[in-house]
Amino acid sequence: MNRIALVSPILAVIFFSGTAVLAAQAPPAGDAERGKADFLRYGCYTCHGYDAQGVPGKRLAPNPLPWPAFSSFVRSSPGEMPTFTTQVLPDQDLADIHAYLRSKPPAPNPANIPLLQELGR
Repeated sequence: MNRIALVSPILAVIFFSGTAVLAAQAPPAGDAERGKADFLRYGCYTCHGYDAQGVPGKRLAPNPLPWPAFSSFVRSSPGEMPTFTTQVLPDQDLADIHAYLRSKPPAPNPANIPLLQELGR
């Protein structure tokens, strides 16, 4: 039997079981109001927009990454985003920012916006 055909399913099981464990971890308690203030204070808005809508950076809300992936990315960003160590951004402030992002409502459905309906006529 081909080694790749044998190893691929094993790697898939390892990857997806690790992802499930990360997704299952609940985020720490955070305060959305403090998170909104922290989002502004730490300058997150400069890349992610005032409502975390992702202009010019990535959209973060209304469904942010699960807590483990979110905190890991912020702490050790491999991309253009600067890393924020605990000395710069304490864990509680990061948890508050995550709570703020989770609290953002989804955008309205364009089909339900009267002005857009009028423009379509």
